[in-house]
Amino acid sequence: MKPATNFVEGLVSTIIPVFNRPEMLVKAVTSVLEQTYRPIEVIIADDGSTDTTAEVAKQLVARHKGIVFYVRHENAGPGPARELGRKQARGEFLQYLDSDDRLLPNKFTDQVRVLRSHPECGIAYGITRLVTADGRILADPFKWTGRQIGSLFPGLLVDRWWCTHTPLYRRQLTDVIGPWCDMRWSQDWEYDSRIGALKTQLVTCGSYVSEHVHHDGERQTSSAAWSTDPVRLRNRLRLMEVLWDGATHAGIDESAPERQHFARWCFSIGRNCATQSLTQEAERCFQLAELAAGPNGPGRKGVAFYRTLVRTLGGRLASQLENLAKLVGRRPGASTMEQSFASSMNSTPSDSN
Repeated sequence: MKPATNFVEGLVSTIIPVFNRPEMLVKAVTSVLEQTYRPIEVIIADDGSTDTTAEVAKQLVARHKGIVFYVRHENAGPGPARELGRKQARGEFLQYLDSDDRLLPNKFTDQVRVLRSHPECGIAYGITRLVTADGRILADPFKWTGRQIGSLFPGLLVDRWWCTHTPLYRRQLTDVIGPWCDMRWSQDWEYDSRIGALKTQLVTCGSYVSEHVHHDGERQTSSAAWSTDPVRLRNRLRLMEVLWDGATHAGIDESAPERQHFARWCFSIGRNCATQSLTQEAERCFQLAELAAGPNGPGRKGVAFYRTLVRTLGGRLASQLENLAKLVGRRPGASTMEQSFASSMNSTPSDSN
């Protein structure tokens, strides 16, 4: 792995992308300032806010000179905002924190310690819990963060099994994988897929490190339009491409249940694309489903049959024949996704922004 350049040894840089969240931003920054670990720096990356966020951010900079910094660009989404902050970061370790979430005070102390003890590992993570804005616990642990998992794949084929704020990355690793992408949704999943493709080793500190806040404000995942919005469907296909590429490089075996789950998931997205007349996107999803299932996969014949049906009848007509989904072993859609969060919230794969 190529060494990182121009970093301050021991420094943890926290990058907080923000758009129109002045009050939440203060809480997020405060959770970093309350870390028991030093040295730290906080980089607020303003994604073109149109309210008082910029003013609040500059007040934080003034109160915490030399620790809190502020950068801004025109609205481009969370990925480019994180990248704006990453370019400014000087730390040996990088922490990403969305403006509506919080870190626990021990996070950096615990995670830097285990990274120092495990030089072979590129990322340290810990336990995240899901809480309400007033601190009431909804899920503990949240997602799969309570497990000991040594690598991102094959789990990433089922879900992004941690939150954006759960891991702490070595700067050396982030320099290797390169910039954040411009995807509006799932850009954090895409980012970790590239890390997983490198077979990066993980280590858990075993302690609680962050809180994912469930609130009434707007989140990227608050819309229910994933199965009907063409823009979101194209974004989802782009994610599927990266996930498959990452799993291929990571050498995930055909027999892995996560890979077969991914095949069913691609089939489901392909059907959604077909019903929206996204013919090329549907075709590619079906191709990915067949590739993931493998030549002997239990659902491969069913996917091929449905694919032919769409080519012949068109997506809208073919989608009415729901009984054909039984050929791949289970009904696509919500029931296909149940296993993704089976151990936590029984919800569907989703972004964490």
